[in-house]
Amino acid sequence: MSEKYKFRNPDGIYFTTSTVVGWIDLFTRENYRNLILDSLQYCQKEKGLIIHAWVIMSNHIHLMVSNDGRQELGAVMRDFKRHTSVQIIKEIKAIQESRREWILAEFKKAGDRIKRNNGYKVWRDGNHPVELWSNEMIDQRLNYIHLNPVKAGLVADPIHYLHSSAKDYAGEKGELQLLLID
Repeated sequence: MSEKYKFRNPDGIYFTTSTVVGWIDLFTRENYRNLILDSLQYCQKEKGLIIHAWVIMSNHIHLMVSNDGRQELGAVMRDFKRHTSVQIIKEIKAIQESRREWILAEFKKAGDRIKRNNGYKVWRDGNHPVELWSNEMIDQRLNYIHLNPVKAGLVADPIHYLHSSAKDYAGEKGELQLLLID
């Protein structure tokens, strides 16, 4: 992993991106999105994850996060991805997923490329954390997160996209507890 992208400042706010291998559109399905939301809520409650902004797109997730000091942020993100990988594979195998064989084959192929992995690989390596150390950087990343669904052509207005924090920043209640940045 590059030395440039690491969680270095334990008190910092970071912008992260987690991407599904092969850019597979997993999160078009509600059950997979719910796994992500449940896992984020667990990390908030049990691991001290503080979410400032977020969006779940069809094949990746952007977060603006910090932590309360209970656990190192890098460890929380690693555990989040490890747990959701296992849960997503279980869900794919358990439900009537029309793309089951193809998705599992893609995740297996990605897993086989890694010596330390003896199964499936759901997430690409890394979170690409970028510390947001200025108000300008924070504003830029907030806009990026909230405008992602607009640029993808999914909605005309960010607050109409259900799976992001745009509603919270517009004064409404979204799907996750947030610590808003003024």
